[in-house]
Amino acid sequence: MLGRLRLGPLQPRGRKYPEPPHPYRNDFQRDRDRIIHSRAFRRLEGKTQVFAAGLHDHFRNRLTHTIEVSQVSRTVATALHLNEEYTETLALAHDLGHPPFAHVGEKELNRQMAKFGDSFEHNRHALRIVDELERRYARFDGLNLTYEVREGIIKHSRELPLNAEPDLQDLLPGKRPVLEAQLLDLADEIAYNTADIDDAFCGEIFTIEQICESIPTFSELAEAADTQFPGAPEQVRFWEIQRQLMNVLVGGLIHGTAQAVEAADVESVEDVRDLPTRLAQFTPEAAELSSQMRQLLINRVYSYAQLMEDRSAAVDKLRGLFEFLVEHPDRVSGYYRERLAEEPPYRVVCDYLAGMTDAYLLRTHRELLG
Repeated sequence: MLGRLRLGPLQPRGRKYPEPPHPYRNDFQRDRDRIIHSRAFRRLEGKTQVFAAGLHDHFRNRLTHTIEVSQVSRTVATALHLNEEYTETLALAHDLGHPPFAHVGEKELNRQMAKFGDSFEHNRHALRIVDELERRYARFDGLNLTYEVREGIIKHSRELPLNAEPDLQDLLPGKRPVLEAQLLDLADEIAYNTADIDDAFCGEIFTIEQICESIPTFSELAEAADTQFPGAPEQVRFWEIQRQLMNVLVGGLIHGTAQAVEAADVESVEDVRDLPTRLAQFTPEAAELSSQMRQLLINRVYSYAQLMEDRSAAVDKLRGLFEFLVEHPDRVSGYYRERLAEEPPYRVVCDYLAGMTDAYLLRTHRELLG
């Protein structure tokens, strides 16, 4: 059993636009619910994780991936006696800013924005969504989330330098994110490594035996599964191994982080913020396992010929649509046309395309460019 981490409670610093307290929900519960009810969250269902929609009914999309990250991060937060509601809220928000076609879509939007001296990065865009682009309230633009959730959206996977942009200065640049946000990045890694191997196995890109050759721990778990469940169907056999693999990784994150907190002798959230390095980490064994899984995916899945072909075609359409709409900004949808009075066309077009699902972008490309 893990001892309770000696960290004081996380106290919300409030919101940009003050609101009265809710009668039966705390601040992080309200933020979670606002994210779930946002359009950006619903659109994640139509955005690629790794394998494009249509190849297989059971492949993950960006929404199912988000749910899996939420499950992993809540488990870790609960085991470490951290704020589970805050952790869940960050997990549900962490991919809101992803454009269509996964990371290749993000890279292409960044290339297009660089022509105008600007950039695109999905965490930065997620903050833009919750601060500005979602319009559900009469009193303010965006969702008016707490400072802590906004901070976690930006800082869960990277540090924020002291010279960050003016609109990020309220998110404590130069300081570490709190432990819940630090955990999220590694929970994300667990979720996509295990899920991508699962999807690739279902897509018959490799066999159990081929996975065993690349990941010794997987091989050990396969032997144990064969002993315990002789004659089990191949798919069930795989899932038995996968379930235990997940336990090894999640347990490694829990114990690695607990050990790091104990060694650092921190007692408060501010102690965590002031450290020179992050505390959330795997045990060495779990870190090596995660690295081996990642390498297998790079070698056998992310470079898979069909995926590369699909990505190339998608990027061509995204590029063509961006260039066309910058020249014809009046062709964006009504809400974004209104924003043309406030921002340059390239920025509005980027926001418009980043919010699209894969299918909507393809349909819009077909309608506008044939």
